[in-house]
Amino acid sequence: MASGPKLSDAAFRSAAERALVGEHQTIAKLRALVERVAATDATVLITGESGSGKEVIARAIHTLSARANRSFVPVNCAAIPQDLLESEMFGHERGAFTGAAGSRHGLFSAADGGTIFLDEIGEMPLKLQAKLLRVLEDGVVRPVGSDRATRVDARIIAASNADLMTAVRKGGFREDLFYRLQVVPIHIPPLRERRSDIPLLVEYFLDRMRQRLPGRDWTVSREAMVHLWSYDWPGNVRELENMVERLVIMCEDSVIDTPLLPSNLVTAGRIADTRIAPALGEKGINLAAMVRELEGRMINEALKQSGGNKQAAARLLGLKRTTFSAKLRRCGVIAPGSADERDDA
Repeated sequence: MASGPKLSDAAFRSAAERALVGEHQTIAKLRALVERVAATDATVLITGESGSGKEVIARAIHTLSARANRSFVPVNCAAIPQDLLESEMFGHERGAFTGAAGSRHGLFSAADGGTIFLDEIGEMPLKLQAKLLRVLEDGVVRPVGSDRATRVDARIIAASNADLMTAVRKGGFREDLFYRLQVVPIHIPPLRERRSDIPLLVEYFLDRMRQRLPGRDWTVSREAMVHLWSYDWPGNVRELENMVERLVIMCEDSVIDTPLLPSNLVTAGRIADTRIAPALGEKGINLAAMVRELEGRMINEALKQSGGNKQAAARLLGLKRTTFSAKLRRCGVIAPGSADERDDA
């Protein structure tokens, strides 16, 4: 199909929503990749932790493509019982199985001309994987109980928070299907690897709450923001979004401060015992990564103890202000070009 029209930055932001909000270099590269992929019909495999925004990325690709005026059909392969998944995806004929009182079109037919998003693809049973591979290769679907095949034009975007290559090695996922799905692989980084985007995301979610509740406004104190920086967000962007909504609901005035934060979020950011490998072992260790992790923990702790004051935090660590600010940027606490960076100029 022909490529879709190039959208303005505002339209792109609207289409991409929360998963693509940010200035970290990994998100900038992800935005560029999404825009390039959207101009094609290539099959895409999106990987990333739970809550990182895989469906949001898939919707962005669809919205920015020439298929935008057709259906986007999401399918959670883990939520549909395995004995019903084939019928749900490909349809069935009357009498194909007990309870099939009539014929029914499947989700692939519903996505004809548009996009079908197969979330948690790793949960799909092997038998159905073989049938999906046939759809990818031939572009036809065969309803359960039918001897007739129907051609469909649906772009396939799949996603998984599991390591599919490990599943391939263990025999739980077809190798040929894996390589057929990842024509264009897209990996979404976890939020803890782009901490500089946390203030931007917080403001983005606060702005959405302002739109939902006109006449009200909220800000986050510097100390509270440092705690939000420090937390690892195992639930990623989805967890942060839910937390902002919770804080807005609990806030009695206009300032979201540290006492409003849940205790686990405040204490989780404290420096834990650094785990040093007792021996290198055959595979060795990534010393640079360990040093960066410890440095990031110390910087976060210094910021918390100083209430977010960078000059005081630098003194706690025995660093010059300029050196401290450079480490903040390298650890992802301050984004290049931000107001905090300009303060150090």
